[in-house]
Amino acid sequence: MSSAAYDAGPEPVRITVNVNGETRTATVEPRLLLSDFLRHELALTGTHVGCEHGVCGACSIRIDGEIARSCTTFAVQADGCEVRTVEALAQDGHLHPIQEAFRANHGLQCGFCTPGFLMTTEALLAENPDPTDEEIREYLSGNICRCTGYVGIVAAVKDAAKRLQGGTA
Repeated sequence: MSSAAYDAGPEPVRITVNVNGETRTATVEPRLLLSDFLRHELALTGTHVGCEHGVCGACSIRIDGEIARSCTTFAVQADGCEVRTVEALAQDGHLHPIQEAFRANHGLQCGFCTPGFLMTTEALLAENPDPTDEEIREYLSGNICRCTGYVGIVAAVKDAAKRLQGGTA
């Protein structure tokens, strides 16, 4: 085998992804991570990259409605999918009820893990609009925060559930 054949990596792939309601088409390297595609190709920097191993949850997004780790997903795997990032939450300059609840309940401090928690909370509340504290803790167990101690986060999820159901916070 010639070294030229060995050095040539896989051919770039053309993908089309619906990101936050907008169809985006790009040619990407097959090994490009979805987190890097979102951050560097689409300039959606709200998705944070923490551990780069799918453990911390900072890079959590939704793919076709399901929560996913963008740091362990290749961009080509999202071809033809609907991807939702934290940038999709606020609308017309107004925070989403989940964002409001996290702000009101001190569910964030440094903010690094917050996008992942927000997206995971959105997925949880879509599945279970009135979760118990135990259900919240179980669902969010894949997200790590080193600042808050989780009390404010659990309170924020409960508050967000009320806000989304039209109740008072």
